Amino acid sequence: MGEGSDRFDVQVSVGDQVVLVRVTGEVDIATVAAFRSALWAAPARPVLQLDLSELRLLSAAGVRALLAAHLRVRARGGQLVLVDPTPVVARVLRATALHRVMPILEPARVVEAARRPVVDAAHLMLAA
Repeated sequence: MGEGSDRFDVQVSVGDQVVLVRVTGEVDIATVAAFRSALWAAPARPVLQLDLSELRLLSAAGVRALLAAHLRVRARGGQLVLVDPTPVVARVLRATALHRVMPILEPARVVEAARRPVVDAAHLMLAA
């Protein structure tokens, strides 16, 4: 299941307990209708995961659609979970306080941090 354009693409994967909606590109006034449509068309499952790892822009219209989807999913007893927002999108989520309303998982950043070498503080002091 997918819907796309040059500026926006959405892919939906349906599991027994989770629906994963992967959003790529930009959610702005020109693409928000397709974004909203994809969220509304997602089958009812206990968890709706929204993968934001490839989303470059989330406008105010996108924030409103996201909040409406959150309320809709919650009303039917489910949970909307945001997954791996890009730094730009994470700033929007913090600025609008949505990070306090919806859970956010950041798997790519956790994996990236785990791959960084651990620096021993004592070694740094000796080098100085």
